[in-house]
Amino acid sequence: MFATNLKLKIMKKLFLTLVLVGGLTSVNAQTETEKSTETGYNKWSIEVNGGVNKATGALTDGYRTPAASPFSVDLGTRYMFNNKFGLKLDFGFINIESKDNSLPFKSQYTRANIQGVANFGRILNFEEFTKHFNILLHAGIGYGQFRVSDIDKTDAVANFIVGMTGQYKISKRIALNLDVTSITDFSQDRTFDGKTNLARRSGFVGGIFTGTLGLTFYLGKNMEHVDWYFDTDKNKEEIAALKKKIEDVETLMNDSDKDGVPDYLDTEPNTMAGVAVNSKGIAIDLNNNGVPDEVENYVKKYISETPNPYVSNNELIRNLINEGYITSYFDYNKSEPTNVSTQGIDFILTYLRNNPTATVDIIGHADELGRTEYNNKLSASRAKYVKGVLLKANIEDSRLNIVPAGEDESVNKDSELARKLVRRVTFRIK
Repeated sequence: MFATNLKLKIMKKLFLTLVLVGGLTSVNAQTETEKSTETGYNKWSIEVNGGVNKATGALTDGYRTPAASPFSVDLGTRYMFNNKFGLKLDFGFINIESKDNSLPFKSQYTRANIQGVANFGRILNFEEFTKHFNILLHAGIGYGQFRVSDIDKTDAVANFIVGMTGQYKISKRIALNLDVTSITDFSQDRTFDGKTNLARRSGFVGGIFTGTLGLTFYLGKNMEHVDWYFDTDKNKEEIAALKKKIEDVETLMNDSDKDGVPDYLDTEPNTMAGVAVNSKGIAIDLNNNGVPDEVENYVKKYISETPNPYVSNNELIRNLINEGYITSYFDYNKSEPTNVSTQGIDFILTYLRNNPTATVDIIGHADELGRTEYNNKLSASRAKYVKGVLLKANIEDSRLNIVPAGEDESVNKDSELARKLVRRVTFRIK
């Protein structure tokens, strides 16, 4: 009697320990779910199963159970540390009944177990040939008790449990379970029929096999549960992320004007290809006359070496002018060009004198600071000023056409350096 009471106390302590472990695990569920968001998959699930059982071993002579006795019910919660191993706490109820040619009896067996879980499908890389079937192996220890219907006594036992669960993935949130489990009791006092006392026996005694069918419900914020999460998928995600980073870098390194300065650093993104630029992509113009030094040196050299350059190479010079390489710049809110920018006007004057049939559009520009209406007038004033200089140099009025282009929105409005580039007059030869 003393030994029975002592064993009962030990079993109760084991049961309380299992409940405490389950409680602590549940308290951390929300935190762990948030962490799983970082890993890209969910870790928590709930399992509900029902089916049949077969009790063996601990039965009195003349008492037998059918091959499949209804019914068995199992409810569990599972947490996976990763896509291969986890832990689950489950509770079960098993109804054990005699078969037709046996002496009659009926027992109710309840249990609580904590088990380790191995995701066999991920360990063996099932994903290489299927993404809908999986196998979980589980094993652990627990507390159980059973009561025979016509005997007013409860037998408390410890048990060892091992089983295998086949899974079929219905959706990202639900999987179908087919489970086969073996439960083996130790420290069992009586047979399952309650007729024989087993107190003197040691080691494993009674055994119960269960076969159940049920569902697993996956919990968490992510779309995929770790049961079905493949390392190859993670690798693909990482590769895709790396490809995107490379594409972003390549985009940043685009160099539209081929001046050697990436677009994201290029203050002057339309520099003539081959012209020397500084670290900000601005054509080098040491005398600040609006003409890149390399272009200016080439033109001067060509003029000095060619008797009549504007006739023999007229197309080259015309393209340079029309593409905006001959320019006069203006200070903020001024309609008179800067001192060094008058060379651009001189260049146009020389061209017009050497090409008496040519006409020119004088195009005035302004930056975006101030009111648009005022800037439109300012761009016209700048063009009129340049026209006045050319008129004083005896160029016919009919050959000079003023075009007020207004605000130039092609550069960063907040950049002082960029705004200097658009306060200008350009020319278009016709």
